[in-house]
Amino acid sequence: MNKLRMESPDLTAQNIDRIAALFPNCITEMLDEEHSTPEKKVYKRAVNFELLKQMLSPDVVDSDEAYEFTWVGKKAAIVEANKPIRKTLRPCVAESKDWDTTENLYIEGDNLEVLKLLQESYLGKVKMIYIDPPYNTGSDRFVYPDSYMMGADEYEDGIGFYDENGNRNFMENNSSDPRFHSKWCSMVYQRLMLARSLLSENGFIFISIDDNEMDSLKKMCDEVFGLSNHCGTFVINSTPNARDYGHIGKMHEFCLFYAKDITKAESNMLPDESKTFKYHDKNGGYNIHPLYNSNEAFHKLNRPNLYYPFYIYLDRPLDKGFFEIGLEKKEHSVEVYPPKSIKNGVQFVWRWGKEKALQNMNEEIIGYEVKPGEYRIVQKMRHEEKIIRSLLTDTKYSSRRGTAEVEDILNGKIFSFPKPLSLIMDFCKVALSSTDIVLDFFSGAATTAHAVMQLNAEDGGHRKFIMVQLPEKCDEASEAYKAGYKNICEIGKERIRRAGDKIKSESPMTTQDLDIGFRVLKLDDTNMKDVYYAPDDYDQGMLAGLESNIKDDRTDLDLLFGCLIDWGLPLSLPYKSEQIDGCTVHTYNDGDLIACFDANIPESVVKEIAKRKPLRAVFRDSGFASSPEKINVFEIFKLYMPEDAGDISKRVRVI
Repeated sequence: MNKLRMESPDLTAQNIDRIAALFPNCITEMLDEEHSTPEKKVYKRAVNFELLKQMLSPDVVDSDEAYEFTWVGKKAAIVEANKPIRKTLRPCVAESKDWDTTENLYIEGDNLEVLKLLQESYLGKVKMIYIDPPYNTGSDRFVYPDSYMMGADEYEDGIGFYDENGNRNFMENNSSDPRFHSKWCSMVYQRLMLARSLLSENGFIFISIDDNEMDSLKKMCDEVFGLSNHCGTFVINSTPNARDYGHIGKMHEFCLFYAKDITKAESNMLPDESKTFKYHDKNGGYNIHPLYNSNEAFHKLNRPNLYYPFYIYLDRPLDKGFFEIGLEKKEHSVEVYPPKSIKNGVQFVWRWGKEKALQNMNEEIIGYEVKPGEYRIVQKMRHEEKIIRSLLTDTKYSSRRGTAEVEDILNGKIFSFPKPLSLIMDFCKVALSSTDIVLDFFSGAATTAHAVMQLNAEDGGHRKFIMVQLPEKCDEASEAYKAGYKNICEIGKERIRRAGDKIKSESPMTTQDLDIGFRVLKLDDTNMKDVYYAPDDYDQGMLAGLESNIKDDRTDLDLLFGCLIDWGLPLSLPYKSEQIDGCTVHTYNDGDLIACFDANIPESVVKEIAKRKPLRAVFRDSGFASSPEKINVFEIFKLYMPEDAGDISKRVRVI
């Protein structure tokens, strides 16, 4: 019976597999120093990068010169991002809210390791990411001392600090760390790499930053997400009264806005409630706006998927001079494409792709005769929507507003400079539909979670959040510590609890089904014991301790969630536990996984689980006394699931 890996995916190995499929001649072998011994050499697959570069170039590659953004430690950061880890997420029901019913997550731990653990469960499933990382001001607390970080000697070698004779090539600025920017770039870069893979193909990421690292962050994002996927940069009037930094009073911060794939991403407009409506239908008032995109940067050549015909059915008129439309040509129909630019003849494209158009056909988009014989496809603008502006000057976006909101919720100056609720809510409105997932892995005071709950309360949506935060200790002299908060996670969780209760109390009739809960999961070492002894090193006491390969302090719930991570299942779905012939059996999401971690599992329990035909089943290795018993498990599953007999070995595992 195959065992679960119980570690995060090896992204490097996966990337090598992809390269091997395309360029098998670029795969070679190299010595595996980690697993080799003087007596036995072990080799591993590697990529011949010089050959790969040549394979990808139409010209002879004979130089290292290229336009790129780099720093000392960049390669190490990439290696670290791709390394697997033996960690897990342990459920903490006591600190959660509405554990059994909520679809929200609050995860405590180093976000680099958490992002690795989420790679399979949430790969391509997150619609929006918002982060507010440390700004690297020199005064903020830099609390991500990643294990890969270079020592001083290695750093000095990397930057050419000394010449070949040991003489300094330049003088060090003793008032600052020479690795100041490199450390920050490495910390952020590898997290962006992992974050990108979690985004859905039509997803967006928003990243707040100030002047200190704006230039570096923009270059890293251009590399990770692609320059063509840069939607824009927000300039936010975060400090209307300005802060005196000498020579200039700073009033603004930035927020970088990227799509994972701008050709597939469709943003929403913001409502403008001040407008009056010319037309009305069963859903309320509306004005009309052409469906084509008048921005010449988006045209037929770079957005071919947004260039396609609609058909206006002239024999199917609607009220007020409108017509039914479709994507199929029929009798008495007129073919309509986006118009061309009057200025320079650029062929415009639609703002919506075919899928979204089909979902809203003849409800929110219709045909319209502009003048005799000239037709357009128009959208019903319910709130006279407006596109979000790059310059955000309203006082609702100020840091002072964010501080006041936290003070109101937590009754004191508990957290410095949190983002204001309106800012994150507007980003959510732009990026999300009503059921999407939002991730914030620098969650701080949990403004993002608050924003998601508030937005769901206002429009009846079912958006879900995943918050990730390092449990950084609060300074004992701080107001937060005096108020009883030992770390930042305690602040964030309490804010979510109070904010959710406040939202429901303010609108009790419309928020009865509002999800204001969250499951707390905490990063910890693997559930499995680590054994590194040679056979001669064992004694009887040690052997007795190895009867179980699972750590003594781990519960069934710990093991269940460890299996969810390893098998790549979402962590917020419902489950139930029941007794079957004296054994505890856990069923996750109505059969996505059924697990039994008891010892000495009788055949009757295995049969009952097999009868339910789960997509996956997992047992404890020590649950069976012998290898024949384990083999019998497969035979039982084949008996009850003959149609899936070929996949049984993949679907039934032990830990």
